[in-house]
Amino acid sequence: MLPGTLELRELKTELVRKAIHFLIALSPTMAAISRPFTIVLLMMGTLVYTYMEIARLSGVEIPFISSLTAMASRSRDKGHFVLGPVTLGLGASLALLLYPDPAASMGIYALAFGDGFASLVGKIFGRLRPAFLLGKSIEGSCACFTAVFFTSYQVSYNYQTALLAAITATVVEALPLNDYDNLVIPLGVGLIVHLGGLY
Repeated sequence: MLPGTLELRELKTELVRKAIHFLIALSPTMAAISRPFTIVLLMMGTLVYTYMEIARLSGVEIPFISSLTAMASRSRDKGHFVLGPVTLGLGASLALLLYPDPAASMGIYALAFGDGFASLVGKIFGRLRPAFLLGKSIEGSCACFTAVFFTSYQVSYNYQTALLAAITATVVEALPLNDYDNLVIPLGVGLIVHLGGLY
């Protein structure tokens, strides 16, 4: 057993999930080259994944994708449509559609790194789980705050903007949204940063 009651298989699943999660951080770099192409690519990827996931649930095995989806599935996903990649693609796409840079980039980085590190750190090292965090850990929330503050500052070079983004992401990540945090984090951070207008 690893720290807490985390089993090796659960850690492997979480590592696969978060590796996919971290890949969404490529979106702002791609969007800097061509925003329309990046949005189309994200939407096409989401649609293709949806089709393949429906096929998998119908018993059709799709090389690599079916096994990757199975590896990244949590226990609650077994026998169900794995929604995470859909909300991940939609969250990044909507941030790019709704917000200018750097707000869109900060929202996507908050999704990739804030949510990603919160989950990994919380599952491996999370000990302190006060009631107000609704099952999440202090350690995971601190990891989220740190990751978002650092990446937001690298984008904006503004401490106030980075702090605003980090607080927003940490609050949203602590909510019991399951896979829908992939939508709410980039949209929430992007909106707050855009309205704050500090960058």
